[in-house]
Amino acid sequence: MMTAVDRLFQEFVDAIWTVDDEQGFEKVARRLTQRLGFRWFAYLQITNDTPTLVSSYPKAWTGRYFELGYQRLDPVVRRARSENEVFCWGDGAPKPVGTKQQRSFFEEAMTFGIRSGVTVPIRGGYGRMAAFTLATDEPAASTSRLVAGSKTAVHLAGLYFHAHAAARLRMPTQGTATLTQRERQCLAWVARGKTVADIAVLVQISPRTVVFHLENARRKLDAATIAQCVGEALRRGLLP
Repeated sequence: MMTAVDRLFQEFVDAIWTVDDEQGFEKVARRLTQRLGFRWFAYLQITNDTPTLVSSYPKAWTGRYFELGYQRLDPVVRRARSENEVFCWGDGAPKPVGTKQQRSFFEEAMTFGIRSGVTVPIRGGYGRMAAFTLATDEPAASTSRLVAGSKTAVHLAGLYFHAHAAARLRMPTQGTATLTQRERQCLAWVARGKTVADIAVLVQISPRTVVFHLENARRKLDAATIAQCVGEALRRGLLP
């Protein structure tokens, strides 16, 4: 006889077969997240240090997360790179987690309501990795209670989501340069003749951050100059 969690997982599996775009994947995962008692989900894939995210986290948080390169600092991502088992994390754990800088990261996440969660690590070849996370604004003890009867379902849901998203969405692949949304945005404004100062005002980030994104894009596309980088991005159809 199927339990409520079994039925929920089967509905998730049936639904994930029917979607083929980011909006559809987000809708299916959001429904699973809420019915399991969590508030947000996040699927993060990193290839060649380039992150791709599908999530229901607050946009203000995800924008800041990538603008500051937090995927390199995030203790959850770092742990997911080295572990294979599902793990819980967050506020209220018995011992402080990580370095002072990493603890500050968690404190900042909590200002957006993100206090604890459960993460499914997903290993890929050649340094690729992914992580499927369900998060809540409750302390870690609440996450542990939520996961107690559904850990296997959460684990399988993360693996199913990864398999289908990697196959149907335009995720990065080994050897393929993939620009972040912010990098493409900055390059697109350069292509329209805007200066760094202009772009900073248009995108509402600092000039220094604009330069950071442009230089990242230049390195990814193996270009000698930003102008060459724009040309290469246009040739590959990477700009909006």
